[in-house]
Amino acid sequence: MAPPHPSGLWRLVHWFRSRSLRSRLIFLSAAAVAVAIALSALACWFIVEKQLYNQVRADLAGVPLPRPSFGVNCPATPEAALEQAQTLQRQGLFPEPGGSAPRDTQFVAVNPVAVCLPREATRAIVISPTDAAAIHLKAGQSTIRSGKYTNGDPALVRVAPAVLKAPGYPPVPGLVMVATPTQPVEDSLQGLAILLGAVSLGGILLAAVAGRLVAHSSLKPVDQLTDAVEHIARTEEVGTTIPVHGDDEIARLSTSFNSMSTALANARERQTRLIADAGHELRTPLTSLRTNVDLLIRSDETGRPLPPATKTKLLGNMKAQMQELTVLIGDLLQLSRPDSPKTGPGLTVVALHEIAQRAVERAKLRGPGLVFETVTEPWFVHGDAAALERAVINLLDNAVKYSPPGGTIYVRLQQGVLTVRDHGPGIPPDELQYVFDRFWRSPSSRQLPGSGLGLSIVAQSVREAGGEVSLGPAGDGGPGALATVRLPGGPAPE
Repeated sequence: MAPPHPSGLWRLVHWFRSRSLRSRLIFLSAAAVAVAIALSALACWFIVEKQLYNQVRADLAGVPLPRPSFGVNCPATPEAALEQAQTLQRQGLFPEPGGSAPRDTQFVAVNPVAVCLPREATRAIVISPTDAAAIHLKAGQSTIRSGKYTNGDPALVRVAPAVLKAPGYPPVPGLVMVATPTQPVEDSLQGLAILLGAVSLGGILLAAVAGRLVAHSSLKPVDQLTDAVEHIARTEEVGTTIPVHGDDEIARLSTSFNSMSTALANARERQTRLIADAGHELRTPLTSLRTNVDLLIRSDETGRPLPPATKTKLLGNMKAQMQELTVLIGDLLQLSRPDSPKTGPGLTVVALHEIAQRAVERAKLRGPGLVFETVTEPWFVHGDAAALERAVINLLDNAVKYSPPGGTIYVRLQQGVLTVRDHGPGIPPDELQYVFDRFWRSPSSRQLPGSGLGLSIVAQSVREAGGEVSLGPAGDGGPGALATVRLPGGPAPE
């Protein structure tokens, strides 16, 4: 929840999140380039500043110090000393300076403080309280500090110890101060700052333009993807794809979208085919039921009752058709369930050998004249017990349906592999690829009862349990078909 008085940073974040992806990319690109240019400009400015000042310091340190000279009546401050020197120059007592000296010098007595300027002096140096410490330096040593002239101009000041001599007076310890103006350096740095600022601003503008171009180029596949999604949402025409270029993240997204769109199109096609096939399969028993019901109604309306044998046969047919409808609707409900995950709260540990044994007992009731040879070893799997039992029963029903009278059905469960082998007519090789399709039935067996959904249910149930199923000819060269189901699990419950 937002704070009652959001800060500027929070408002900036909120504004940024409310922008489009294109605007955010442009903003981030320009911001990244702006930060890089600003840091580069600052680093350049500081490097140049250091180099210039180091050069001025080196030049100042290499200047030979002038020979100390001191007057008798030297004032106590640089300002007064400069005023005295300029007054004497106007009176002609000192020769006029021929021009501005490149460096300015002054001599300072420490105790008491007195300042004396040379004849050519045009500027005086402001004395710092820390300058007095330089009197303790050894001969030839000096310090350089930042300072200024009495008129406020910046300067670098070199301070060294000196022995000052005045006519008629004993020598006194003092300082010699030599300064060089740094205003040219300041002006150069200011010009450099303006130049760097202009270059930075131009770079930021170019970065914004480049960011816009890059965002437009980078997001073009996303725009195509958006248009495709909006087209599907508007027209419900699944299966629309977009071109894929390269192998970057956008290409992967486009490929994933194309796969999803194709999968949706296939799912819709399967759904349409399922509805059409279900309608076709339901039409036959419903038509037969309606015909029989109409016949019974007409016999009652006309007052001509049907013979008891005919009526019994009609009722028997109606019961068989109702059973066929019940089985068909149950199969459709089974197939309409969405694929469940291989693990989850709906799955439990299932004893596959017990399921196989129960399914064999039910198959014996449906094929009383058949012989069942069963060998089952303990095998436990994770799955839906009801769905797996329905799958095994469907496999056995398929074997019972196609087995000849008195035939033998072999049921084996060994090391997690369940096999059901019958001795029926078998499956032609060119029809093996269709056996697990919904509503598919071999042309040679369409007169037999069934909807063609049994093996589809087997495939779906086994797939949901993480296994695989196959159906093919018997491996021993004899007649019949062999169904094989492999399910992951173990001989003991986990």
